[in-house]
Amino acid sequence: MQEVFSSFYDLIMNFISYLGVYGPILGCFLIICESILPVLPLFVFITMNTIAFGKIIGFLISWICTIIGCTIAYFLVKKLGYNFIEKHISEKNILKKALNYVKKLNLSQLTVIMAIPFTPAFMVNIAAALSGIPYKKYFVCLLISKIFLVYFWGTVGTGLIESLKHPENLIIILVMVILAYIFSKIASRVLKLNW
Repeated sequence: MQEVFSSFYDLIMNFISYLGVYGPILGCFLIICESILPVLPLFVFITMNTIAFGKIIGFLISWICTIIGCTIAYFLVKKLGYNFIEKHISEKNILKKALNYVKKLNLSQLTVIMAIPFTPAFMVNIAAALSGIPYKKYFVCLLISKIFLVYFWGTVGTGLIESLKHPENLIIILVMVILAYIFSKIASRVLKLNW
């Protein structure tokens, strides 16, 4: 599996070098697509952007594009699936109960879930849209959580299994989740959000 990602990474990096100044466009496109198509490896694209464009520019490209991709996915699901859920699934249905649980998550809880690097973004996008979480709440969570997620993948730059082999990565994740929680609490108070 690592060889596949390595070959894919080399292919993308060579293509970016070939594109020159248009390389950031490809970096943006790949990050946005990953939020919509879960089969794409986010950590590869974030690592690629960090190496290709530097820590600051690579981070900003990845952070902004992750937010754009999640937003597109959120509205696509909301447009296509929300009415179906409302019309065809009864209140007693397990899925309906799960979505009601997601809807009741406060800003800090949702931010923490989204900040964990191994949380599948596409699943969160789907659950947030179908449960009826307001976009403003979701957007604030995205802004805060993706800072830590992008930082983690830009710094660590490995997949799930490889990351878990190194105990220091678990400490980094724990610190990131705590910081995301603190930032979300500050945002709630400063912006006077009752979510």
